[in-house]
Amino acid sequence: MPKKKSTNKSSNSLALAVILIIATFIVTTCSRKIAGIKEKEKTHSSKKSSASRHGKKKSAKYLLQEDFEKGSKTNYNTEEISLSSGSWEFKDAVTGGLDEDHKVGTKALRIRSNGMANMEFDVAVKGTVTVTVKYALYGEDEKGEWELWASVNRGQRYTKVGNTVSVSSNTLKTATFTATTNATIRFSIRKTDKTSSRLNFDAFAVEEGGKAPVVTQPSEGAVPGDDDNMLLGNPSNATASLAMVNNYLMDKGYYKLSYSRDNGTPNWVSWHISSRDLGDMARGNDFRPDADVPDDWFQVTQTSYIGSGFDRGHNCPSGDRTASRDANEATFLMTNMIPQAPNHNQHLWSNLEGYTRSLVREGNEVYVIMGSYGTGGTGSKGLTKKIAGNRVNVPARIWKVIVVLPEGNNDLKRISRSTRVIAVNTPNNNNVNTKWSAYLTSIEEIEKATNYKLLANVPEAVRQELIKKIDAGE
Repeated sequence: MPKKKSTNKSSNSLALAVILIIATFIVTTCSRKIAGIKEKEKTHSSKKSSASRHGKKKSAKYLLQEDFEKGSKTNYNTEEISLSSGSWEFKDAVTGGLDEDHKVGTKALRIRSNGMANMEFDVAVKGTVTVTVKYALYGEDEKGEWELWASVNRGQRYTKVGNTVSVSSNTLKTATFTATTNATIRFSIRKTDKTSSRLNFDAFAVEEGGKAPVVTQPSEGAVPGDDDNMLLGNPSNATASLAMVNNYLMDKGYYKLSYSRDNGTPNWVSWHISSRDLGDMARGNDFRPDADVPDDWFQVTQTSYIGSGFDRGHNCPSGDRTASRDANEATFLMTNMIPQAPNHNQHLWSNLEGYTRSLVREGNEVYVIMGSYGTGGTGSKGLTKKIAGNRVNVPARIWKVIVVLPEGNNDLKRISRSTRVIAVNTPNNNNVNTKWSAYLTSIEEIEKATNYKLLANVPEAVRQELIKKIDAGE
């Protein structure tokens, strides 16, 4: 009996051991499986989170979006129209909602002839912006061209952005441009071809950022500085400092000038003319104040000369800037004007300007500096010293210097002792001789009267000879 009891105990111990081994195996296996499942879930969740993070695109920061849906203009007259983005000026342009207008929604911009649509407001941004716009031919029209222009000085001067866009499709396509600014920018969409076709535009957008535009290098043989409007020098050492209230340098893109706050007129204006500046653009007649005049200075306006007996006399003439609408309109800023006796402006000066352009058409390029000095001119109402409530000086004398070169490159080095220089100094008088050759003089005499140094960038030995020369005239 005792032996049998020992056998049972041994059997029970063995069974218990087996049960414990099996339980341990099951627990271990289950724990590993659960841990594996959790690790998988964690890894999957992490991957999903990472994928979500990397897959999410950065939303675009639009500074302006215009779909031309709000507002209606159905005639081609020039006028301002209020759109969702702000006020735009339409010239030979309408909001088109016909079946023939290719559009994204119910309306699109439609431009004909050499029309344009100009933003009348600014977008504030510092750096590069990307502009996208959809375009197509209207209806079944066959071909056309357009350009995007931008202004960084509140619409006073525009420059072309990117390349001219040729249009040959009646299906909307997208054009992309980049531009840079240090403060503000506004845009102008311009139809530039001479055909009778019409163009549609839609989904105009300006987005912050983008790759800065590439600066083009001078053409082969050209020298940096060639054709600059102030290549020959700064006659009065004008600077763009507000401390220089009567010798304030301004760059209007198509000419440069020294402005006098107290006179309300330029001291002098300097510009270059080549065949590229002469085209068939009609005279703009858009006389207007210059927004670049400092805010606390007296602002000469298009009405300041009314009833004075004097013309709003251009320094840089409208006729010297006919290659584009923008170039021509730039000459009508009031900072480019002086009170000029009507007969002087319309006959004597007009004849000299016409002769200058004839030299360019004959294969030359010219550098021109024009100025005025003194007080008191004789207009159609007699001798006058000041106009516009005594805020604008009437100059007593008006002068001009013209340097003539054959078309070419490296202009400063090509100026020699034999270079033709025309200098005239005339009274601002309504009874002047209509022949400009009657007032020929030397640069030296003009320098004595004005205390300027003209042709300062020309090598001094050459300059000394040129300033003494008196031209023979036509």
